[in-house]
Amino acid sequence: MSKYLLGLLCLLPFLAQGQMVKGRITDAQNQPLKGAAILWKGSTSGVASNAEGRFEIAAQAEQQQKVLSISLLGYAPQEVDVKSDLYVEVSLSATSIDLNTFTIRELSQQRTAIERLPEVVGTYIASGKKNEVIQIADMDANLADKTGRQLFAKVPGVFVYDMDGSGNQINIATRGLDPHRSWEYNVRLNGVVTNSDMYGYPASHYSAPMESIEKVELVRGTAALQYGAMFGGMINYVTKTADTTRKISYEGNFNYGSFNTKGMYNAIGGKIGKFSYYTYAYSRSSDGYRDNSKINSSAQFMSLKYDFSNRFTMKAELAHSYYQYQMPGPLSDAMFYDNPRQSTRSRNYYSPDIWVPSIQVDWKLGKRTHLNVVSSGIWGGRSVLTFVGFADKPDVINPQTGQYANRNVDVDHFNSFTTELRFKHQFSTGDVEHTLIAGARYINNDLNRQQLGKGTTGSDYDLSLVGPFGRDLWYRTNNVAVFAEHLLQLTPRLSVSGGMRVESGRTDMEGYISYLDPLKVPNNIEHHFPLFGASAQYKLTNFATLYGGISQAYRPIIFADVIPANALEKVDSNLLDNRGYNAELGIRGKWRNRVHFDVSLFELGYNNRMSNTIIQENGQSLVFKTNVGNVRTRGVEFYTEVNLLETKNARISVFTSTSYFDSRYVQGSVVVAGKNTEIAGNRVESTPKWMTRNGLQGRYRGFSAALQYSWVDLSYSDPENTVTPTANGAKGIVPAYGLFDFNATYRFNKNFSLKASASNFTDTQYFTKRPTIHPGPGVWSSDGRSLMMTAIIKL
Repeated sequence: MSKYLLGLLCLLPFLAQGQMVKGRITDAQNQPLKGAAILWKGSTSGVASNAEGRFEIAAQAEQQQKVLSISLLGYAPQEVDVKSDLYVEVSLSATSIDLNTFTIRELSQQRTAIERLPEVVGTYIASGKKNEVIQIADMDANLADKTGRQLFAKVPGVFVYDMDGSGNQINIATRGLDPHRSWEYNVRLNGVVTNSDMYGYPASHYSAPMESIEKVELVRGTAALQYGAMFGGMINYVTKTADTTRKISYEGNFNYGSFNTKGMYNAIGGKIGKFSYYTYAYSRSSDGYRDNSKINSSAQFMSLKYDFSNRFTMKAELAHSYYQYQMPGPLSDAMFYDNPRQSTRSRNYYSPDIWVPSIQVDWKLGKRTHLNVVSSGIWGGRSVLTFVGFADKPDVINPQTGQYANRNVDVDHFNSFTTELRFKHQFSTGDVEHTLIAGARYINNDLNRQQLGKGTTGSDYDLSLVGPFGRDLWYRTNNVAVFAEHLLQLTPRLSVSGGMRVESGRTDMEGYISYLDPLKVPNNIEHHFPLFGASAQYKLTNFATLYGGISQAYRPIIFADVIPANALEKVDSNLLDNRGYNAELGIRGKWRNRVHFDVSLFELGYNNRMSNTIIQENGQSLVFKTNVGNVRTRGVEFYTEVNLLETKNARISVFTSTSYFDSRYVQGSVVVAGKNTEIAGNRVESTPKWMTRNGLQGRYRGFSAALQYSWVDLSYSDPENTVTPTANGAKGIVPAYGLFDFNATYRFNKNFSLKASASNFTDTQYFTKRPTIHPGPGVWSSDGRSLMMTAIIKL
């Protein structure tokens, strides 16, 4: 498939024709303005600026007077003469407006369709890449429970893994990748990396409340060179920002729902002179769907920004999240079908406590030159308290001692520091517009992993030790990456780009492991690799764009892979780095704002894929980690949304987001009953062939609602494609499931709204994955029917 994509990219330059005028609309503080109307003077049709204030409009060659009229409610209109460079930047001045009228108009413009990043956003290039922008704040969805299938409903191919109970972290993957803590993605908050330790333990443990999120930006693997080496790409959670028209504003969300779930979110923000601020505090508690699955969580955030001028700004942010989850333990299939709400553990706990400080400087050195520098950290810890064992190993009181067994204590201490510098410069050579992005990133991580400690025999959350840690290790990483991408706007319709990324780093380990010979564990791991990629975009018409690209990806072996996590794990001593690529070709656009669509073909190559298989050794079941083989995932991702009815006060729309994945091992073998077994042709675990999410959405004046049906095909839990479940539930198929969700919002006025959610209202019993690592091998029931009510106050 890759060669066909490259061939098509080579042909695109010969298809180019026509001209487009581009530009950006901002306010007096140089903040982007969305929804500004741009049309040629004397014309009755035009375009609107996007979330970054950017627009494109077809040039009018026959017109003698090339004047653009630009207007936006609440701002003084402007007329602009278009010069020969076909690029304009316009700053609109605010005027007084009737806020009640403005609020009603905003409701009628509620954004429900998936949006796209502009070709160049800030110091990033998105042209030619598959990407989605999800307007979380405008959704009829269960934000309080962070229901992933609703939040990512319109992103085809997103696999949602229910692991920590509702309301905690969101675990997602695309294109057959591993969804555990979204660790195949470069995960960010407002552009700041939140992966806890990129080269020690790359999972993202930070968990922001969805009530705080304005939008989510998802960029697929072909754009990874600008963010990191990840196969998945980048996911950026963008928080709400200050209302810059007021000195102080307030938002409060108050939740109550099933399983005694209670939550509260309070935020204030505003702008005083050149200083703007936004801060929130959040708390949530729940008894959980299953027995012994209580959850307590909290989060705080503060953003302070100062505009020294319309070209130079500085921003400091501090984000914190914490939750404590009582893990109810894995089930066998027999247990699940008997009672999916039962638990096999009452003394297991998981608790991440993460701080993310950052300082960002944004400097527009000139009209077409932009510098951005971000320094950030990940501080905090992750604690796990467990009685280790498969589902068929009960955690019961020993009749001889009258006590439970000692629990296992694991504590990770994160101390990561990252500085990323990004530079953008735009220039012209003849009729060709250029955008050059270049930058560097430095990572210094200091991770202390204290694991296999002998804990108490108690039942509460107590990290006290009665015996030493089985291992106490320090991972110290230094990594330097340099990257560059060059976008050429060859014609107003055709753009091509090429990029590269070079990373070099080393992780040194010191400490002790009580159960392993030190000679069997490396004391350092080095990684040095270059990656290359190219993409292109061609505007077939004013409502359809063809895009495509190919990019290399890389995941180095890390110490978390090399060292067994507990007594149930065994690791292959000859693990290899994962190398591969992403290739995609798609068409996207919108027709008369009635039909939105994005259809893409892709191929993902993932060589030396690591997997966990269940083996028997000396009569005991063990989780064996090894490179099982090379994977090729090919598929189709299809999204369309159709506005069936749209008036000033009402809208009815339908959507489908559907994917087909053919994800298979093309080479590899695993050990089964002491013998090597070929797995070439087998399907990749946790990768359903079909996934589809479909919805009906409606709005009338202040009322809006969404009905959604999600269906996920069956998948396998292991490379051997075991069908019949094992007695302990660790292996076997994951059955297909279909779920109905309903969400509604009524906005009484601009100050008060009420939301209601009925998730999985048919009470379907299902599970999404059989994990072989944390939180434990076996079946983990997902939530049945749950109801949620949310009151929202804005002042």
